[in-house]
Amino acid sequence: MKRISLLTVAAVMVAAAASAQTKLTVITTTEDVASIGREVGGDHISIESLARGYQDPHFVEAKPSFILKLQKADLLVAVGRELEIGWLPPLIQQSRNSRIQPGSQGYLDASLGAAILEIPTGTITRAMGDVHPQGNPHYWMDPENGKRIAKQIADKLSEIRPADRPYFQQRLADFTARLDAAEKRWLAQMSPFRGTKVVTYHRSFPNFSERFGLDIIGYVEPKPGIPPTPQHTLDLINEMKRQNVKIILVEPYFDLKTPNAIGRDTGAQVLVMPPSVGGTKEVTDYFKLFDYDINLLMEAIKKSGAK
Repeated sequence: MKRISLLTVAAVMVAAAASAQTKLTVITTTEDVASIGREVGGDHISIESLARGYQDPHFVEAKPSFILKLQKADLLVAVGRELEIGWLPPLIQQSRNSRIQPGSQGYLDASLGAAILEIPTGTITRAMGDVHPQGNPHYWMDPENGKRIAKQIADKLSEIRPADRPYFQQRLADFTARLDAAEKRWLAQMSPFRGTKVVTYHRSFPNFSERFGLDIIGYVEPKPGIPPTPQHTLDLINEMKRQNVKIILVEPYFDLKTPNAIGRDTGAQVLVMPPSVGGTKEVTDYFKLFDYDINLLMEAIKKSGAK
């Protein structure tokens, strides 16, 4: 009996191992994309993000462990629009994984189906700061783009694993329905505050602001990626006073010294508001990202009387 029991355990372990091997290995560049991918991939994939939500996604340390992860990937999903241009291309090249090279079946640029804002026109120079020639890469901050990202991932997973297509498409439909319902709730919550004027540190929130009705009147950075200067800070303070702006949004990875100084001079509240899943410990998935940010904003607007 003991021998039979051991054989049974061994058989279960072999079956579990075989089941694990059938999962597609997915690597994403950010936790936002990983959260959405987890929704549509379910238990048919294993998925992991390279960057953490509390990191500036433009400047991620390229660790050797990332190469090992990429070597095993069946699919790599990037945010695109050159968000990862400073760290991802060498990692892909060094992985020597033919499946995930740009242009291969296992590489997905999630921005290709998204609505992209702030696409510059004319000549772009370094004097303009870290401008993204292909438009603002923080497009996931609009739940409508969340649905588009999910569809692209589901379609790509179905392409790689055609037998699992019904599973992926069903999960996509479920995610989309839940996100539709959540978006209606978020829009209703923010409706009384449409038109509220805010300042943000970096250009992380244009998609969020357009969807939920905020009016961004300026930035702590004089130009994208350029640290604040005394003259720009003074100009921004004067403009905030002129327009009675009482909210400053700061991403978790920026120094609060200048925003706090601006807040003291203008009476504005400084809100550390994560633009990414994992930006704070409470934000563990894509739905909680909007729940957290919208609740934070509503409380601040009510407290300040900003409009």
